[in-house]
Amino acid sequence: MPLAVIIVGYLIGAIPTGLIVVRLLSGEDIRRHGSGNIGTVNVLRVAGAGTAAVVLAVDILKGMVPVMLAVRMGFPPWTVVAGGLAAIAGHNWSVFLKFQGGKGIATSFGVLLALSWPAAAVAAAVWVVAVAITRYSSLGSLLAMVSVPLSLRWLRQPDAYVSFGIIAALFAVYRHRANIRRLVTGTELHITDREPIKK
Repeated sequence: MPLAVIIVGYLIGAIPTGLIVVRLLSGEDIRRHGSGNIGTVNVLRVAGAGTAAVVLAVDILKGMVPVMLAVRMGFPPWTVVAGGLAAIAGHNWSVFLKFQGGKGIATSFGVLLALSWPAAAVAAAVWVVAVAITRYSSLGSLLAMVSVPLSLRWLRQPDAYVSFGIIAALFAVYRHRANIRRLVTGTELHITDREPIKK
């Protein structure tokens, strides 16, 4: 049964929300515009706030649903966490996109929200403050993810949840390695920078 949780989590996470939503609403392939990423920030820059809000909501749900199902079915914390990590992996390396994908922040937030809403609230606050100060979504995302294992430990959550926080933060750093290079060189785009869909 734990394997089934992982498989279901991965397949739910692998649904390419940004690609589907932008294609339905505009007929365009989001991968051909902006940064080429299917995640919320690129959708915001390319297709606008309304479309980005839909993508964000669905990507959060992709993280929440596998965890909530595993909890409802009575699985132990390590199995619950495995399902959540599988959802993030599915988003990052989707079988439907030849193992390409997004950066997993919204889906990670969804998993965290289902595991511990107070820790999710801390991560969201860190993101908001960091982005408000720097206007770099990538930096806000990285700082928010680094806060996750710390807040989970401070909240005395199970060791499995803290381990989730560490692994999810490592996923985030790995997926943001190009952003980190651009932050260092001062070439990273701000969240308010906008690139319209090319016709």
